[in-house]
Amino acid sequence: MTFTWFGPIPRVMIPDPELVKEVLSNKFGHFGKQSSRIAKLLAEGVVSHEGEKWAKHRRILNPAFHHEKIKRMLPVFSTCCAETITKWENSMPSEGSFEVDVWPEFQNLTGDVISRTAFGSSYQEGMKIFQLQGELAERLVQSFQTIFIPGYWFLPTKNNRRMREIDREIRKTLREIIRKREKAIKDGKTNNDDLLGLLQESNMNESKGNAKLGLSTEDVIEECKLFYFAGMETTSVLLTWTLIVLSLHPEWQERAREEVRNHFVRAKPDFDSLSRLKTVTMILYEVLRLYPPATFIVRRTYKEMELGSIRYPAGVNLLLPILFIHHDPEIWGKDASEFNPARFADGVSNASKL
Repeated sequence: MTFTWFGPIPRVMIPDPELVKEVLSNKFGHFGKQSSRIAKLLAEGVVSHEGEKWAKHRRILNPAFHHEKIKRMLPVFSTCCAETITKWENSMPSEGSFEVDVWPEFQNLTGDVISRTAFGSSYQEGMKIFQLQGELAERLVQSFQTIFIPGYWFLPTKNNRRMREIDREIRKTLREIIRKREKAIKDGKTNNDDLLGLLQESNMNESKGNAKLGLSTEDVIEECKLFYFAGMETTSVLLTWTLIVLSLHPEWQERAREEVRNHFVRAKPDFDSLSRLKTVTMILYEVLRLYPPATFIVRRTYKEMELGSIRYPAGVNLLLPILFIHHDPEIWGKDASEFNPARFADGVSNASKL
């Protein structure tokens, strides 16, 4: 456990998994989520909400992410992946080899998948949003790397002005997509087979004509922005690191290839068959352990409370170091820093020493 100051705010790192579990479960409402004003530009959906607002958004979003609904999107996943592979194959010279920078390729792939599954017929507008979100994310990273000055966000710097401009453009585009979709639903001209349609259908069922019970247009916009940011960055990071570690461990690469061939040599991937890919799943779990897309989580104490044997006043930031915990030898064994998917052979719950 370590203590530092982040400007005027005390920050304590909590590396104990049991204490981390207590903080995240938040049974007594002692801890709140923290989000800076500037980070809210990217997305302020269900992951940043708390209490009744979180419960309301979660209740309305859940039907859109039901297994049966996700299964219907699998053909889109397959089509996007096939198009990416074809693009790579067409780039190959007739002889020799060539290099592919997979990071931007996977960003484009995930953006393509999200645009099609989230917005369906509004795919082109969806890709425009994806590109704007990408630029916004880059500019946010730049702003975080500058010297921290209270109120810096309010200064009319070139970067700040451009971020606000991007945010306005994203909102305008999403608002128009939502307006068109609402009209199509009312006219019975849509089958609600994409995430936006499913979300709006669930929202209409929840509200039953009472706007206070459902999500506002601005709420729907924030959830759509979250589809992009959460889906694009996490998935593209996972895919990129997976290719890197498999190139360094050809034995696992061969095992994964053999498993995929055994399941899909004569058939296209389907939801049930994908769930039976044990080796591939073990590899993905291990990559997520070694290279988690989110390296830490921050929670803030709402009031004076006790955690472990220490009392904390209100206003303390608790840093939950995911990356540190994922590499802790006391939790994962002496090979904690090594790539070893076999540790997940008996599932996630049996992979660690806890």
